Amino acid sequence: MAEFLQFAFSGLTVGAVYALVALGFTLIYNASDVVNFAQGDFVMIGGMSTVFLYATGVPLPLAAIIAILTAVIVGLLLHRLAIEPARGASPVTLIIITIGASMFIRGVAQIVFDKQFHQLPAFSGDRPIEILGATLLPQSLWVLGGGLAVFVALWLFLERTLIGKAVLATAANRLGARLVGINTAVILAIAFGVSASIGALAGVLATPITLTRFDLGTIMTLKGFAAAMLGGMGSPLGAVVGGLLLGLIEAFGAGYISSVYKDGFSFIAILVVLFVMPRGLFGGRSVERV
Repeated sequence: MAEFLQFAFSGLTVGAVYALVALGFTLIYNASDVVNFAQGDFVMIGGMSTVFLYATGVPLPLAAIIAILTAVIVGLLLHRLAIEPARGASPVTLIIITIGASMFIRGVAQIVFDKQFHQLPAFSGDRPIEILGATLLPQSLWVLGGGLAVFVALWLFLERTLIGKAVLATAANRLGARLVGINTAVILAIAFGVSASIGALAGVLATPITLTRFDLGTIMTLKGFAAAMLGGMGSPLGAVVGGLLLGLIEAFGAGYISSVYKDGFSFIAILVVLFVMPRGLFGGRSVERV
């Protein structure tokens, strides 16, 4: 029982990080039809920026806020300089643009920061909490709580605010949204900014547990995209469920079978789900976007 709980705690913690990245994918996809393969790099920016600011003497909470704002600026620049000029391009072209942007961000990060692994101190100490023979790090509660808070905030944003409804309207019909007075360019910029902040928050929360590095974005992008596809691209609930399932599959697969094939277990599970349910667990019945 203790072993099972230990794997579950580990899987849920990592899965919550994947869920945050998947939520960023979902928000941008819902607003612009774009699958942003630079999403994982916002996680890296959040973690690395916080580490280096904290190392210079900036208090950790302030360093985290500055890091998130930095990621938002990068997200806005990505939209303004890369996505907006390619407006009307095919989905494949936009995907290639975001992949190129990701490579550029990693290159800049390598120069601005370094190539070493870094870690932040735990927010609430590192004394583990014992539960039925298993241990849970206090930082894991920050990660899980942060993931839940972001999901609730994003749901309220999309369903209960005018800007959120404008995002959904822009996604449904961009021309129609313009005709009723919605500034779609501003809405898309907001979506990219919010998505970047979600990714950066994931980086800040996870860095005390998992190390961060300039190229962390690559694996975070792959796992976040996999989680979004598993849950159903475009569904916030699907992003959360997909991320948590992905983390659990990896943890139990590594614990009970072999850690060598940890990544393989999750991707095999995704393939099985997509063969049976091509739109994911919570995907819509009809999809016209890519």
